[in-house]
Amino acid sequence: MGKYIELTSENFEATIKEGVSLVDFWAPWCGPCRMIAPVIEELAEDYEGKANICKVNTDEQQDIAVKFGIRSIPTILFFKDGEMVDQMVGAAGKQVFADKLDALLS
Repeated sequence: MGKYIELTSENFEATIKEGVSLVDFWAPWCGPCRMIAPVIEELAEDYEGKANICKVNTDEQQDIAVKFGIRSIPTILFFKDGEMVDQMVGAAGKQVFADKLDALLS
């Protein structure tokens, strides 16, 4: 069973440097973040072995949020081989995320 990767300052660069990564910036008090949490977990299962599905708790990892200029959450960043290639702010449906991942993987 796939599980998303909890990113910290220690593992962020190493995790996103190769392949495709979706990074969900969230916080426990954020309603829309909690709304998309099950979607992120499903994506982690669906894309296991194909893409990194990651989460960053902005309360605990403020340095990462500052580095990427995260002002509102949820913010989803898409990386390909360490380069940020796309960004979404706000909640969206699973298919929207899947379509973006599929485009980056093709």
